[in-house]
Amino acid sequence: MGYYNDPPSRGSRRGRGGTFLAAIAGVLVGALIVWLLFSSVPGLAPGNNTATETVAGETEGTTSSNAVEINTDVTEAVEIAADAVVGITNLQESSNFWNGAQGQDQQQEQAVGTGSGVIYKNEDGRAFVVTNHHVVEGANALEVTLSDGTKIEAELVGSDIWTDLAVVEMDGTNIESTIEFGDSEALKQGETVIAIGNPLGLDFSGSVTTGVVSGTDRAVPVDLDGNGQEDWQAEVLQTDAAINPGNSGGALVNLAGQLIGINSMKIATDAVEGIGFAIPINSAMPVINSLETTGEMVRPAMGVTLVDLVQVPQRERQETLNLPEDVKTGVVVDTVVEGSAAAQAGMEQYDVIVEMDGQPVGDIIELRQHLYNEKKIGDTMTVKAYRDGEEMTFELELVDNSEI
Repeated sequence: MGYYNDPPSRGSRRGRGGTFLAAIAGVLVGALIVWLLFSSVPGLAPGNNTATETVAGETEGTTSSNAVEINTDVTEAVEIAADAVVGITNLQESSNFWNGAQGQDQQQEQAVGTGSGVIYKNEDGRAFVVTNHHVVEGANALEVTLSDGTKIEAELVGSDIWTDLAVVEMDGTNIESTIEFGDSEALKQGETVIAIGNPLGLDFSGSVTTGVVSGTDRAVPVDLDGNGQEDWQAEVLQTDAAINPGNSGGALVNLAGQLIGINSMKIATDAVEGIGFAIPINSAMPVINSLETTGEMVRPAMGVTLVDLVQVPQRERQETLNLPEDVKTGVVVDTVVEGSAAAQAGMEQYDVIVEMDGQPVGDIIELRQHLYNEKKIGDTMTVKAYRDGEEMTFELELVDNSEI
């Protein structure tokens, strides 16, 4: 038995035709929408070569970029201060082996190191730059490189090994920028600071790093003569702004573009990261003024070496110093120089200084601030100290530190 299918009716054929036409119409409408969409976007319509904003990864068509000026507190501070930061090249005489072997004059000046400096004054045609003592130490000649690359011969006015500061002088005719001094005593922990200098030499001149004030009134042991013994405790600011070789002598500035520190050193061990130091500008200013005026830093001196009481173990406080329990801070006399002001006043080893001229003294930094900022050579200073638990008062006639 065969199977027979009736042919479709007319009505059935018309229904199928209508569906087909509707589908065609849908495709046309969709194409029209896509065309309108592409036409509305510059650069996507066929034959349109209009420049567009740069898109990451874009490889076809003509592109352009829109310059957007970004201003922040940091960029504004750098714009204020950067041109006053310079490079300082230390030139020293060196021998040329081959010329010497031939009996010729073998001495020639060569760069042995490059650091940074900051122009702080330009008066009467002379410009003055503050930098570190160790940047200019041993130099036969100095060369200053300005921010625009101009090089100027310079002369050393004076330097101070104890504070690691030096002043350099040069022709100021074409110097346009100087820096403004800020107030390092107004700094707060966590405040943003900016280091500007030449890390690793002039190839990276004008480098900028940022960080915060990690600590103020830090005392860092310093070995001045390289014998492995502590000679001095430098008064410094601590910052986590990157400070590298070549940054020495450069500027540490606040967000107002003011100089609040002279970058000086860092702790360079594998176990330490983010600990750099700068000389507070308030401590540096008396030294800068003295170097500029006299070529040296002359200080009043007591004639003692000192240790912060906070560094003394509790057992030693009780057994050696025999301090009252309520005495928590002060400065311990470690040694007394024979014939010094302290010796003549009757001070001895293990005396614990707690007051100078009626002002409390909590540590070495406070002692030096009073001695160097408040007193002059020839002044008399009243010192209150504890000896074996007993409070004592001494009158010191201060002398020139160079005489001790």
